[in-house]
Amino acid sequence: MTAAIRPRALPLAVLAASAAGLLAVTGCAALGLEHPPTAEQPLPTVASPSPTAKSSAQGDGAVLTDEQARAALITQTDLGAPWAATRGAATWRDGLLKATTATGKCQRLLDALYADELLGGPARVAVGLDDADTDAQLRYQIGARRPAEVDAQLAWLRTMPVDCARFTATSETDLVEDVQVTEVPLPEVGDAREGLHVTVATTTSDDQQVVLTMDVAAVRVGSDAFALTNGGLGDVPNDATQAAVQIGALRLGAVRRQGRVQV
Repeated sequence: MTAAIRPRALPLAVLAASAAGLLAVTGCAALGLEHPPTAEQPLPTVASPSPTAKSSAQGDGAVLTDEQARAALITQTDLGAPWAATRGAATWRDGLLKATTATGKCQRLLDALYADELLGGPARVAVGLDDADTDAQLRYQIGARRPAEVDAQLAWLRTMPVDCARFTATSETDLVEDVQVTEVPLPEVGDAREGLHVTVATTTSDDQQVVLTMDVAAVRVGSDAFALTNGGLGDVPNDATQAAVQIGALRLGAVRRQGRVQV
């Protein structure tokens, strides 16, 4: 059994400053940059595929059923406290990621982050987790793409720290954003992987500075793949990203082996 891994806690002074400087200001609230205490229509903890899709035939002859795909998802127990089932989509997604830029490659990145489609298409199953201490949100998904398509997407992500190392974007509310992209090392798991660290910085109309920080990871394990985003306002500890990648790859590999035995 994999031991629960807890991301490092932030000092109370940092949490207090974050709450006062980023969430309580009227400018941020008006832009929808705070994570809501409740959501009118909360996201489900696990997003399931359509009822008609019963199994996914893999290129190596294995079959991953819907039940197995759900079993391959990570859970709040894997990451430990303070992670819990999501309360709803973080509102900074619309406030900051829904933006435009003049460079096509960088626009593609923004669109993929906003749509949560790092593997190039909608998720087969997905789970959302919230960190109550830092207000970060982690979205983890099992993809529904063929290995060649996943590898092509990984190759594209690998170009982002060079092609889109730093660029300017404009939000839907006309905020000018400074976006920076760097590579993030990931655990040596799976058959192919890529990690990115993305920051989106801007200043609101009432002169409040806002910084969205996101860790992004995509990993192929055999014929299957998963992706995750770990984001929030301010500093987002990387520990949860590393743990989710490690645990996710081990679990997906175990589920794949079990599927081959059952076929």
